[in-house]
Amino acid sequence: MRLQVLIATQGQSGHRLLDQMQIRSDAIIGNQCGRYEVETFSFHGYDVQIYSYRERGVGLNRNHIWMRADADICLFADDDVRYDDHYAEKILTEFSKHPEADVLLFNFHCKNKTREEYIIPKWKRVRWYNSLRYGTYRIAVRTERVRRANIAFSLLFGGGARYGSGEDCIFLHDCLRHGLKIYACPIFLGEVSHQDSTWFHGYTQKFFHDKGALFAHLFPRLAKPFCLVFLIRHPSFRTDGLPFWKAYHAMKGGIQEYLGKYSEGVPCEKTADLRQQ
Repeated sequence: MRLQVLIATQGQSGHRLLDQMQIRSDAIIGNQCGRYEVETFSFHGYDVQIYSYRERGVGLNRNHIWMRADADICLFADDDVRYDDHYAEKILTEFSKHPEADVLLFNFHCKNKTREEYIIPKWKRVRWYNSLRYGTYRIAVRTERVRRANIAFSLLFGGGARYGSGEDCIFLHDCLRHGLKIYACPIFLGEVSHQDSTWFHGYTQKFFHDKGALFAHLFPRLAKPFCLVFLIRHPSFRTDGLPFWKAYHAMKGGIQEYLGKYSEGVPCEKTADLRQQ
C-alpha cells in the first residue's frame, strides 16, 4: 500500500514546510496564496505536488487536493503538524491489520495546553454520537472506498467559510451516513502546535453561533438538546464572559439561521438553502 499526506496550507513559498512537518511519504500540498502555480518534485525520494491558487476556504483547499489524490491511503493534514519519523509505517500497518476499517483516526500530542485534543485511550469503533471530537488532521482514509461514497469537504463550514469550523465533523458524519466503518486508534503520529488559527478567536458569540449551525446541519431535529449537552460538558468554553444562557441563545441563533427560520440581516429565502451547500 502507498500513503499520501494531503496538506492544506496558505501563504507558502519554497519548500520549507516539508522539513517543518518532517514529511517522509508522498504528499500533495494545497497552498492558498496570491498566485496560480503547479510544482512536482522529489523530496527525500518521495513524490510531492504543490498546487498554489488564489481561492480561499479550507474546505475548498482540501477538496482541491483530495480530488488529485491517487494513493491507496490518504492522511489529511494541517500545516502546524510535525510527524514522528515512522508515521507512514504506523498508518499503513494499522490499515493492513484492520481490512474492515475504511477510516482510521489517530492521536497527536498538542503543544498548546489551552487547546488540548481528545486522546484516544484504546482501539474502538466510532459511531455518530462520539464522532465530533476529531480534527481533520487526525483522519486517514482508504481512498477508493471514501471516493465511491462521493464524500468531500463542506464549503459552508471551516476556516474561510460562512461558519468558522466543523468541516471535519461533517466529513466523518457523511462517512458514517454512507455506511463506512470508522475506528479510533490509540497510536500517536506526532504533534500539533495549535498556536495560530484562521477561525478560532476565543469562545465568543460567533463561536457559539457557528456551533449551533453545525448541530443544525448534523442533527436538525436534535440540535437544541445537543447544544445544551455541549455547554454542560464543556464549562471551560464559557471563559470569555458569555454566561450559560447567553451562549445557548447564540447557539439557538445559529440553528435558526441555518434552518432558515431567522437571520438578522439575511433574508430567510437565502438562509433556507444553506442546508444544500
